[in-house]
Amino acid sequence: MAKQKFTGKRLNIKSLVNCGLFASLIAVCSWIYIPAAVPFTMQVFAVFVSVAILGGKLGMMSVLTYILLGFSGAPVFAGFSGGYASLIGPTGGYIIGFIGIAGTMWLFEVIFGSKLWATALGMFLGLLVCYSFGTAWFMAAFAGAPESVTLGFVLAKCVLPFVVPDLLKALLALIVSKRLKSKVKL
Repeated sequence: MAKQKFTGKRLNIKSLVNCGLFASLIAVCSWIYIPAAVPFTMQVFAVFVSVAILGGKLGMMSVLTYILLGFSGAPVFAGFSGGYASLIGPTGGYIIGFIGIAGTMWLFEVIFGSKLWATALGMFLGLLVCYSFGTAWFMAAFAGAPESVTLGFVLAKCVLPFVVPDLLKALLALIVSKRLKSKVKL
């Protein structure tokens, strides 16, 4: 099954419907959460699955659709929240960082194809991009605060607790996407 590359080709209705379905999957997975400084959710799993199954272009469109839905006020983020305040708030950078995950996975797909090792490496490096962007965003949100927020503090609260769960989500996403890829008609 050939992946859709970034070309000037038009998308068909089936592809657009799949993007919407996977954006919905990301939303549903965001509602499965445990409250924390940055909530524990299944969003990252859904982003991984979306890009691994749909490919880079359609996976990126799904992630962008999800973020735009949330930006417009639809309650698609953790805790059934939505609106621009969720994105410009301290943890919004981690949500916007999903674009980094999708973009990194898409880049690896373009360079190496849809080999399992390339998808796994794209997930891992995409996660690093997401963590980096989200951490910088979080620190910038508190830049003018009376007490400075240190990098160590942000890493301890917003990144380190998520590393092992997110790597497990990546492993689960690899297994799920490998089994479902042939079932989704693009």
